[in-house]
Amino acid sequence: MNIDMDHIFSEQVTHNKPPFIILEAGINHNGDIAIAKDMICMAKSLGANAIKFQTFKAEEFVGDPELQFTYQSQGESVTESMLDMFKRYEFTYDEWWMLKEYCDEQRIIFLSTPQNPSDMKLLLELGVPALKVGSDDFTNIPLLKEYSSQGLPLLISCGMADMAEVYQALDITGAFIGKKVVLMLCTSQYPTPSIDVNLNKLKTLSAAFPNITLGFSDHTQGPLAAAIAYGLGAVVFEKHFTLDHQLPGPDHWFSEDPVGAKEWITAIHTAYQMMGSPHIKPTDAEQHMRTLARRSITVISDISPGEHLTAINIGLKRPGNGLPPLYFEDIVNKKAIHALKKGHLITWSDLQ
Repeated sequence: MNIDMDHIFSEQVTHNKPPFIILEAGINHNGDIAIAKDMICMAKSLGANAIKFQTFKAEEFVGDPELQFTYQSQGESVTESMLDMFKRYEFTYDEWWMLKEYCDEQRIIFLSTPQNPSDMKLLLELGVPALKVGSDDFTNIPLLKEYSSQGLPLLISCGMADMAEVYQALDITGAFIGKKVVLMLCTSQYPTPSIDVNLNKLKTLSAAFPNITLGFSDHTQGPLAAAIAYGLGAVVFEKHFTLDHQLPGPDHWFSEDPVGAKEWITAIHTAYQMMGSPHIKPTDAEQHMRTLARRSITVISDISPGEHLTAINIGLKRPGNGLPPLYFEDIVNKKAIHALKKGHLITWSDLQ
């Protein structure tokens, strides 16, 4: 089940590649290494290809220590210092190594979103196979340049972006000159209501950038949006998940729990199976049904030798393993060579 990332970029961009599925742990580990490990095991058991975290030092990206943040947690509204909140979710250098090694043991790909070049350097030391850029940094030109200079594939989410910013990000990251970039459709609303998902954007992006691999960073609730997104060309998928909606923290309430995450993953793989072949031909099962359900030219009243075939004595009936209806008009008025009994399927050898 656990496939590497190479197939995402292999050969020509197509819309029938097996999906690559990322479960986003984000900060739902609550800064607890044991919870993080449980999430790794859960993501693996649910069938994800990768689990993704967020690697940061709160003081490097929260500028104002007095900045307040209000969020929903355990059914209540909580307001606290943004700096203090994010500091709770930091892991140490050694803890990041523990998590990466644990992912290796569990045979699931470790990914993370760095917030700054120092975080990127840590992830490079860990040996991540790709770097993820969140929608908040989609227009952070210095950061995009730094990340794209490392030679790793980039997964970039385009929430809040307009088309000019999409061109800009793809240009800066080298996507137009063959560098490996996945453009992730995203709506930066948590959760995203159906009216704001705008999956038709995938059609626009596919038409504008036919050689760019597309993905879907799914902030909706439920599996439907991702299944549709696969049908519209997305290959890489990510979604926040939690072990329990009732854990304290800002993201647990809108994340998928294990049951929801499994349904989400199953829906994506089902969509992949349903897309199937573009070639118009019967399936193996339909070959049998063709014989059962289609009609053949059939004698509907006994015909004597030398008698003409007419619309009165021949008709079209199942099964379909005789002459098809295509030839009905061709054989009307032809003579029977020998007696033909009612129910007989006409063959060319029956006719003069």
